Amino acid sequence: MSIISDDNDFKSAVREKKNPVIKPEAIEPDKNFENCIRPKTFDNYIGQSALKDTIKITIEAAKKREQPLDHLLFYGPPGLGKTTLAGVIAQEMGVDIKITSAPALERPRDIIGILMSLQGGEILFIDEIHRLNKVAEEILYPAMEDFYLDMTTGKSQTVKTLRVPLPKFTLIGATTKAGELSGPLRDRFGIIHRLEFYTESELSQVIRRTAGILNIEIDEKGARAIARRSRGTPRIANRLVKRVSDFAIVKYNGKINEDIANESLDILKIDEYGLDRTDRSLLKLIIEKYDGGPVGIETIAAAIGEDVRTIEDVCEPFLLQAGLLQRTPRGRKVSPETYRHLGYKFAPVGAQQTSLFDK
Repeated sequence: MSIISDDNDFKSAVREKKNPVIKPEAIEPDKNFENCIRPKTFDNYIGQSALKDTIKITIEAAKKREQPLDHLLFYGPPGLGKTTLAGVIAQEMGVDIKITSAPALERPRDIIGILMSLQGGEILFIDEIHRLNKVAEEILYPAMEDFYLDMTTGKSQTVKTLRVPLPKFTLIGATTKAGELSGPLRDRFGIIHRLEFYTESELSQVIRRTAGILNIEIDEKGARAIARRSRGTPRIANRLVKRVSDFAIVKYNGKINEDIANESLDILKIDEYGLDRTDRSLLKLIIEKYDGGPVGIETIAAAIGEDVRTIEDVCEPFLLQAGLLQRTPRGRKVSPETYRHLGYKFAPVGAQQTSLFDK
């Protein structure tokens, strides 16, 4: 599909081949906490075993063909390692990776500049790709399929059609909302995978690896105690390791064991299910004010003072996975397990709920 542009826009895009607006950079040596603990190879990447096995085969086949990988799309809840996995793939392929996010690609010149800056075989990673605007998405179509940019320059009678060749590259898209991708864009990805929540055992391995990198002493039971409260998410697990280590250093001898981990997380108001204040407020609201539901998401957001998107993207994925919250055509409702976990007596719909903690 052609994208209408004037001469100045095209000249700007060409100049951006040397100096792109977005200025994407290849992954560099560790600069911060998150980069420090990101695995660089599949040997160090914990979890997502089925996905890893599939991608390893795909990478090996691409190397034997001496061709770039097919375009990949990763989707799933935030914090499961989509960006990290893209970096690992680049490392295994022996190519550079350039990272950007869809909200940063606001103007046509942004996506044109970043595409023209790519070298043969490089990987372009676009985070939250479901938020690409329509113009940027249409520019990507011929780039992904035929490795060309279709453009027009000039005005009225002087319009000229240009087809600018691009080096072959691999686009890796990541999204937390695969359903919001348009069909034409989704269909242009050759490989589509969903990342799953981690098990307690996998998170325990992640925690011990992170603790080793950060020189934090932790035993197996301490790692499992943190893993149980990490909501199946490595990003949360890594954050809790840091917080618990702060308590261990200040109040104890610096070594994390099960008792120290549990006490520290209790102080942080993170319970044994990994629920924080917001999660418990949401669930208690549905039980106490709406008899366990169903109740609309907008009503819940207004009542607890949170944004609807925060509830849908941050709170709900794990609550649904854990079976504590249910979606119905009429709204959200809690499960009997939620009553037991929060200390409420399960009562028929319409009966007033009382907390066991109030006795």
